Amino acid sequence: MNSESRAEAPRAMPNPPFPPADVRPEHRTSIDSPGVVPADSLFQGGQEVLIRHNGEHYRLRITKSGKLILTK
Repeated sequence: MNSESRAEAPRAMPNPPFPPADVRPEHRTSIDSPGVVPADSLFQGGQEVLIRHNGEHYRLRITKSGKLILTK
């Protein structure tokens, strides 16, 4: 298989030392509201990212039509 036919592997995001400013608790509008993470900060120019949650990996990707799909 040549390198042109292989799908690009999703980039693993490094763990930042602290959450981005817009998801820190002091930037939330109330205690019950979730933080907001802009998609471009997650994807950083790519089309998919891997998310690790409770020891499991999930794939979040942007479709051709611009929608988000989360799969296990």
